[in-house]
Amino acid sequence: MRLEKASYKAIKYACLNFHYAKTVPASSIAYSVFNNKNEWCGVVSFCYPSGVMSGKQFNLVQGKFIEINRMALNGKQESTSKVLSIAIKLFKKQNPTVKLLISYADKGQNHTGTIYQATNWIFVGENESSGKDYFYKGKWRHDRSLNEYPKDFLNTLETRKRSGKRKYLYPLDKSLLGLCKSLSKPYPKKESGMVESNADFKLDA
Repeated sequence: MRLEKASYKAIKYACLNFHYAKTVPASSIAYSVFNNKNEWCGVVSFCYPSGVMSGKQFNLVQGKFIEINRMALNGKQESTSKVLSIAIKLFKKQNPTVKLLISYADKGQNHTGTIYQATNWIFVGENESSGKDYFYKGKWRHDRSLNEYPKDFLNTLETRKRSGKRKYLYPLDKSLLGLCKSLSKPYPKKESGMVESNADFKLDA
């Protein structure tokens, strides 16, 4: 398996075609993923959060912490957890001053953060959202993924309050390990009766 710097074209295609959100987020650094057959499998994207609150409790200034905001993969990768592990190692090598990784699992998609649990991230809780989702073509969709549709049409769709996110931390600097662990909570589990499909697993980021 091989990762290399991703072009904007690759990021856009993967996010629009392989990720449930169907949006292209801001991306500071992203890697294209290739399997052992040299087939392209999608991208892993990192971004610097726009606010400072994520790092404030760790006494980290902007630029010292970063978010993994997309794992947009098509399922051809041999191991999703290996993709994430390689991406983290590559990112750390190229960005030695970054001390903390942050990522979120979408409660509205019934994502528990399976991939983060499999790679020993620290779960620190859930947050709420003031936004809303629309039910369109059999799925609940983020409002930003439907920006192309007129407001009059969106008003005809069923809506719900957005469910918020489950937050995970991965300290790159050992000095933060104790603090992160002090915030840890038991890993969330899938709701009873819900089966985590391959599609959920490969996109559960």
